[in-house]
Amino acid sequence: MANIILVGMQWGDEGKGKIIDVLSRKVHYVVRYQGGNNAGHTVWVRGSKFILHLIPSGILWANKKCVIGNGVVVDPRVLLTEISELRERGIEVAGRLFISELAHIIFPYHRLEDKLKEEQRGGARIGTTGRGIGPAYIDKVSRTGIRMVDLLSPGIFGEKLRVNVDEINRALRKFYKKPAIRFGPLLREYQGYGRRLKRYITNTSILLNEAVNKKRSILFEGAQGTILDIDFGTYPFVTSSNSSAGGACTGTGVGPAAIDRVIGVVKAYTTRVGEGPFPSEFDEEMDTLIRKRGDEYGATTGRPRRCGWLDAVMVRHSARVNGITELAVTKLDVMSGLEEIKICTGYRYKGRIFREFPAGMNVLRKAAPVYERVPGWSEDISKVKSYRKLPASTRQYLKKIEEITGAKIKIVSVGFERNRTIIC
Repeated sequence: MANIILVGMQWGDEGKGKIIDVLSRKVHYVVRYQGGNNAGHTVWVRGSKFILHLIPSGILWANKKCVIGNGVVVDPRVLLTEISELRERGIEVAGRLFISELAHIIFPYHRLEDKLKEEQRGGARIGTTGRGIGPAYIDKVSRTGIRMVDLLSPGIFGEKLRVNVDEINRALRKFYKKPAIRFGPLLREYQGYGRRLKRYITNTSILLNEAVNKKRSILFEGAQGTILDIDFGTYPFVTSSNSSAGGACTGTGVGPAAIDRVIGVVKAYTTRVGEGPFPSEFDEEMDTLIRKRGDEYGATTGRPRRCGWLDAVMVRHSARVNGITELAVTKLDVMSGLEEIKICTGYRYKGRIFREFPAGMNVLRKAAPVYERVPGWSEDISKVKSYRKLPASTRQYLKKIEEITGAKIKIVSVGFERNRTIIC
């Protein structure tokens, strides 16, 4: 099997966790390449629900090796909790989980900064999860970050942590009027994390490139979605990393020549968590209906997701910037029972129709969606096993998605479970 990047084509929450789980059966390595515990992948296995925030979904398959790449920011407390919860459910990660020594660490002061900055924004808040992801990436690019490798050198770790704590304490006292962070307890807490995580920390770039040379297959999993990408998303209402396909190479140390396929995951409708423009958003009644049917609540935060019609402008933009070679369509079953389905094909703003995704937020905030309508279907498709047995109008809708993206649909998900998957 080839080396594959799997990437979300909307605002995240496309159901990537299930598709990763389905594909993991045939690969050797599953690699997370960006983001932090501000994202969650939900997977159902034989009636049991698993929610993973940092560990790749491939861990649910026996003997698969899972890697947390250098592009990820890691909260050690969250990671250790996740490891413990998996063990309690009979899944051992020892010898199967590898953490990049170059991955940056999230500290309590990052979470504190995240919340304080969001509070100060007031009505202009971005809608972060408050997990400290953005501030950790800020430290990374300002070259003051602390990496997993530093946990293995107590002297160096203590020195770096002291500098950072002194700096954040000055800001807490001067700007926020908040109590200072105590250095000693924080140092001891993270030294303890270092001892527990030591066995997992390694040079994962070497590990993965050796796998490539040995013709082992790798699945690169992205968190969030392309429209939350720091460069190509609805800036500033985005995440703090490159959630598009290009992040897979910079976030793992595997070169682009090693990539064979890029699979885009698109939900049969559109959802968004948090603040920011959403041109194809449903009215309140339809929003409630689809949220209930699709169980549209954030895997990490539990926040209700905003729901809307499929946005072709967005999806076409994602197909281009990711170099999508094929598609996986998820939650198609949620659309059953609708007489008519709308597809947003453009944005009308000040007398002009935009067919390409605009960089300016004014267009997205104030534009009226331009819709194309296609017939819906009444049949329950959740138990359909083959593409040709889907209702004709369902196949017509899928053909529209192929036309929009220029890529062929290879996987269709019609339910939460592994076996509710059609391979085309």
